[in-house]
Amino acid sequence: MGEEVIISNKQVILKHYVSGYPKESDMELKNSTIKLNVPEGSNVVILKNLYLSCDPYMRGRMKKIEGSYIDSFIPGSPITGFGVAKVLESGDSNFQKGDLVWGMTGWEEYSIVTPTQNNLFKINDKDVPLSYYTGILGMPGMTAYVGFYEICSPKKGETVFVSAASGAVGQLVGQFAKMLGCYVVGSAGSKEKVDLLKSKFGFDEAFNYKEEHDLDAALKRYFPDGIDIYFENVGGKMLDAVLLNMKLHGRIAACGMISQYNLEQTEGVHNLFYLISKRIRMEGFIIFDYFHLYSKYLKMIIPKIKAGNVVYVEDVVEGLENAPTALVGLFSGLNIGKQVVMVSRE
Repeated sequence: MGEEVIISNKQVILKHYVSGYPKESDMELKNSTIKLNVPEGSNVVILKNLYLSCDPYMRGRMKKIEGSYIDSFIPGSPITGFGVAKVLESGDSNFQKGDLVWGMTGWEEYSIVTPTQNNLFKINDKDVPLSYYTGILGMPGMTAYVGFYEICSPKKGETVFVSAASGAVGQLVGQFAKMLGCYVVGSAGSKEKVDLLKSKFGFDEAFNYKEEHDLDAALKRYFPDGIDIYFENVGGKMLDAVLLNMKLHGRIAACGMISQYNLEQTEGVHNLFYLISKRIRMEGFIIFDYFHLYSKYLKMIIPKIKAGNVVYVEDVVEGLENAPTALVGLFSGLNIGKQVVMVSRE
C-alpha cells in the first residue's frame, strides 16, 4: 500500500426530505475530505467525477418512499445519480487507473463506488463527447431505445406521439421513430422547444401544451385517425387525453410522469376504460432491467451519431456549485435538451 492521500472533496448534500417543488435551499454545498487509497483487499473504485446527469427520477428520491425500485436519498449525505468519471484508483480488476467510466456516482468531486452495485460501465469509444454518456450513450439513450423498440414494437408508417419531447429521452424517441418511417408529433412547454423539435429533431409536427386549453382537441388535430404509439413522459391530463385518441391495439410505454412528481396528491386518470375497449397495451419499465442490452444499443447508435444521422442537444452548466440550480430547473422546464453538470474537464 502506498502513502495515504487525503484531499478535500466538495459535495452537494440533501438537507432534508422535500415536499412540493424542490428548491435550491433543500440542498447545500459542503466541503468534506476523502482518502484516495483503495483499502487492501477491497474491490472499490475511486472516481474523479467529470459530468453529472440531472434526471426527473431524482425528484422521487428526494422524499421518503417505500418499495421503490431505487432507494431514497439520505438527508445529510451527498445526492447520487448517473455520471461520467475517471478512475483514480481501483481494487477491481475490470477497471484500471485512467479508465473513463459512466454509472451511478455521487454529486461530489470524488466518489468511492462498488462497480457492480453502481452499474459501472467502461467507456471504450472516446470519439464522441464524454458528456454524451450522461445522455444519448447512457441511461436516457437506453431508455429511449428500450421504450420505443422493445416495449412499443413499432412498425413503419405508424403514428407516434411523444410528450416532454425535447427532453433527454423524448428527443431520441422522435428520431428513432422517424428513422423507421413513422409520423411523429411531440409536445413541449415553449415555442423554442417546439421549434427545436421540428427544425433539429425532424418531428413532423409539435405543439406547446401550455397554449392548448383542450388537449383532446389538440391531439385530434394532429392525429385525426388516432395514435398507434404513445411514449409517456408526463402523465396526468396528458395521459387522460391520449387515451381518448389511441387506436385499437395501440401501445403505450410508460417511462415517466413528470407532471405528478411535485404534487402532494397526484391527479387521477379518468379514461382508463379505453385500455380495455381499444385493447391498448400500456407497460411501465425501469431501465435497470435492460442494461444487458447496452452493447447492442451501442452498436446501433454510435455509427448513427458519427454519421450525423442522430443529433443530441445538451444543456450544460459548469461547476458543482450550480448543480442544485440545474436540478431544480428541470422541473419547471428551464433546460433545453439534456441537463448536464460539468464538474471537471479531467
